Amino acid sequence: MTSAVAALWSARTSLRILVRRDLAVKYQQSLLGYFWSLIEPLGMGLIYWFVFGVLYSGATRRHLGEAAGSYPLFLITGIFAWMWASSALTEAANALTGQSRLITTMNLPRPIFPIGRVAGRFAEYLAGLPILVAIAALYAAHGKIHPGWNLLALPLAVAVQFTLLVGLALLLSAGNVLMRDIERIMRLVIRLLFYATPIIYPLNLVRDSGMPGWLKVAYELNPLVGIFQLHHAIWYPDEFPDARLLTVTVVGSGLVLALGWWAFHRLEPAVLKEL
Repeated sequence: MTSAVAALWSARTSLRILVRRDLAVKYQQSLLGYFWSLIEPLGMGLIYWFVFGVLYSGATRRHLGEAAGSYPLFLITGIFAWMWASSALTEAANALTGQSRLITTMNLPRPIFPIGRVAGRFAEYLAGLPILVAIAALYAAHGKIHPGWNLLALPLAVAVQFTLLVGLALLLSAGNVLMRDIERIMRLVIRLLFYATPIIYPLNLVRDSGMPGWLKVAYELNPLVGIFQLHHAIWYPDEFPDARLLTVTVVGSGLVLALGWWAFHRLEPAVLKEL
């Protein structure tokens, strides 16, 4: 694993070129270009704010805590992070099948291709951060939020989410070459994950619900739950995951990365043969 990491580090320039190429191809012949990476999450945020912030505002506010007065910020923070996760997982599934000629002709570490998809979508997330900060500044100016030490949750959230997504990308990209159904299954899984993680609703809504205890425990075993709590904690300190949830999130993400790394290199000969 050490030699593989060293090989990836030596190919970091190639990774940067792949990310730039993917972004250029994605937005070529597009009038708005990179603005599409902002328009979609903002549009989603507007829709969910109307449903849960206007139509069902009473039920929503009861569980939001200090985020009750700035629900649009709560929404957009989760949706921006979700767009990075969902886009990365969707594109990671075909990271190898969609670049088979490049993979078989270039002498590059193969993990660089799925990792490049995660890094490319991370670049889009970074492009949206100024918008997020501007909205947060408006609420801070009106005394609705009080940024402080909790801003340190941002680098932790990004690091843990990047770790989890790389592990999943390695698993999905290798598996999809050998079983093409994975790409189709992921479309359904991603839709389910959106509602099975606290993106548009607070975690307390689940904890205070009448769900069976074992189901609540299973719900919080999903590393994305703690990751999105970290994202929300950037502006709302009371959303910071407790020690148990934070441990599950960090350890779970690390295990997924280790599993993805092991599975990718174990399947690599069969993948190359199939490609």
